[in-house]
Amino acid sequence: MEYITDLHMHSKYAGACSEHLNLESIGGTAAEKGIRIVGTGDFTHPLWFSEIKEKLTEAEEGSGLFKLGNSPTRFMLSSEVCTIFEHKAAARKIHHVILAPGIEVVEQINASLSKYGSLQSDGRPILNKMTPAHLVEIVMGISKDAFVFPAHTWTPWYGALGAFSGFNSIKDAYEDQARHIHALETGLSSDPPMNWRISELDKYTLISGSDAHSLPKMGREAIIVDMDERPSYGKVISSIKEKKLKMTIEFYPEEGKYHFDGHRNCNVSLSPDAARKYNGRCPVCGKSLTIGVLHRIEELADREEGFVPKGSIPYVHAIPLQEVIAYVTGKGEGTAYVHDTYGKLMAEFGSEFNVLLKSDPESIGNVDKELGRAISNVREEKVSITPGYDGVFGIIDIFNRVKKEKKQGRQSVMKDFPSGASQ
Repeated sequence: MEYITDLHMHSKYAGACSEHLNLESIGGTAAEKGIRIVGTGDFTHPLWFSEIKEKLTEAEEGSGLFKLGNSPTRFMLSSEVCTIFEHKAAARKIHHVILAPGIEVVEQINASLSKYGSLQSDGRPILNKMTPAHLVEIVMGISKDAFVFPAHTWTPWYGALGAFSGFNSIKDAYEDQARHIHALETGLSSDPPMNWRISELDKYTLISGSDAHSLPKMGREAIIVDMDERPSYGKVISSIKEKKLKMTIEFYPEEGKYHFDGHRNCNVSLSPDAARKYNGRCPVCGKSLTIGVLHRIEELADREEGFVPKGSIPYVHAIPLQEVIAYVTGKGEGTAYVHDTYGKLMAEFGSEFNVLLKSDPESIGNVDKELGRAISNVREEKVSITPGYDGVFGIIDIFNRVKKEKKQGRQSVMKDFPSGASQ
């Protein structure tokens, strides 16, 4: 059986996250989208962990997965943390996701991590003077069944391999504890083909999670795990470690908000080649550019674009359904019209992922003709994208309404600046 799984979530207790991210809403939205296993997120936060203990019960004894009443959704205990430490004479911040097999393990993890910072200040706590290696050593010392992986590995500011991390390999970042790192989260601004260009990453399973800060964003990235009718924490972790995932569901990386280099304050977005021409400086104000994920991967790549490693896990690009509906109709994602259209599709096809990945576009067209065409374009990668940069999400043009110069495959890239002009 296929289990669409989103392991990277947040709760209402994390900064910049929706107040609607409670267990009931997360479970209900997961079921609506077709997500069968979802991370609880933020188990380090005392109030959220209290809710987890009060409301969730183990789905089956020893399974390590939890349920809320009679909901079909299964929860896995998860949390994202930020470690702050000094490296190469600079303060570094790296984000990590921790998965745990049971409540008792989480209690021990929280007790240990509370010595390094306030866990109640944010659902994504800051752990001071803690290196990535130290974090992994603590967690794995508590339970050999726990699982840690770098969150959004390429994000410039907080990714283990991001432009400002100070590290060029997972071994450098996690030191002697790298032996416990089996997976990398590619993040919204990269996808498997980008990561395949770096041979050193072949040893890791490439996984995806939504890092959702609101309910509609759940499942924008996910993994699909094949299991029998008795899913468990252990089976999910084994599937990841052994690279036996059926598929990953990916954001179009150009839509990610750190794909290109850029400077948001000056509305400057540059391809890696263009950024190099300006020596990493904003052509408008002269300040340093935020080096994007594409540029960073090119720095470390030892393979040509298009290389596919043996045994690579299949992937598919997708766009959240409400975003597709909003594009087709010209209505805002939060409008009643988009919500009503989404509801009709759920009633007809059962789940969001059935619409995005499985259902016949002609049948979708019976609900909305243009929507069926849009879904076909997304599946066939016949879309144009203005790449995201420096915290600004990219813009997807599903029907290619805006003609742009195409330089590489599906990606529509902006022209290089002519002598300091901004875009």
